[in-house]
Amino acid sequence: MTNKNEKREHISVLANEALSFFADMQIGVFFEGTVGAGGHAKAMLEAHPEIKRYIGCDLDPEALEIAKETLKPWKDKVELIHGNFAQLDEYLKERKIKTVDGFFLT
Repeated sequence: MTNKNEKREHISVLANEALSFFADMQIGVFFEGTVGAGGHAKAMLEAHPEIKRYIGCDLDPEALEIAKETLKPWKDKVELIHGNFAQLDEYLKERKIKTVDGFFLT
């Protein structure tokens, strides 16, 4: 049984495969529709320091809290949204973002 206050490490599935897809790209704005605990976001931000804005979305408020902690080193670049990625157009319009250089749903 896991203690509720015990911090569990999240291991991102297929992180290397996701990174390899974007390896030769210059990314300014990135959108992740299921940011979860932030594992893929962390990997992307480490691999692509040129990212100016990383928007992560998730329905799970607890996962977003973990992601917020995981992504703290990039807090000036990261925006976390509690919501459904199906509303991507709305989120981008609200933020006056006209183009996204990369995105994934994991």
